[in-house]
Amino acid sequence: MRIPFLPGRDPSFIRRLVNKLSMIAAGSIIQGYAMAVFLFPHAIPSGGGAGIAVLLNHGFGIPMSLGLWFANIAFLLFTVHYLGSVSAVGTVLVITITSVSVNFFEVYVTPPMNNVWLDLLLGSLLLGTGIALLMKQRVSNGGIGYVALAIYKYKRIHPGTSLFWMNGFIFALTAYVIDWQIIVLAVLCQWLSTRMIHFILRIQSPRPALRPAWRKK
Repeated sequence: MRIPFLPGRDPSFIRRLVNKLSMIAAGSIIQGYAMAVFLFPHAIPSGGGAGIAVLLNHGFGIPMSLGLWFANIAFLLFTVHYLGSVSAVGTVLVITITSVSVNFFEVYVTPPMNNVWLDLLLGSLLLGTGIALLMKQRVSNGGIGYVALAIYKYKRIHPGTSLFWMNGFIFALTAYVIDWQIIVLAVLCQWLSTRMIHFILRIQSPRPALRPAWRKK
């Protein structure tokens, strides 16, 4: 019997898969570059996972890349039971590539300007670009986003609302431990990167870019 569709032998399927993986890698590397070169040198957290990475680095000397990976994987493992393992695969790939990129850029790239405001601007815009590329591939850029989606699934609280409060708490804790200026920089980073995400998605995709695949129970 002839099988009409076999993904492993379909050239168009392979091309789509390679293109998707390439875009995921590009988005992950861009956001890793933004963090390592522009944001982390000033202890600016780009999100909840990055905030925990900054705290671990400040308190225990754990490298940013390793702290970022552990924090995001912990968030992901906490919610994978609620959202399903299939939908988590892309996020694990993103977290890993981003963390490796952060380590590479921290070691081999010297921050070009070392001005907190210019670095904040460039880092936020690059971060937003990377996240937008990931959202177009329907993958999350970090594990804390999965927590927000799990809360939405079971408590019907909008992901943006829960994500705002979770990130806000981590930003406030980071600012309290290190420097209160950080919370201002973190909020500005979120605002600028979000504007960049909206701009890219609006001009490139008329459809919603992120639709998480939830497992029904």
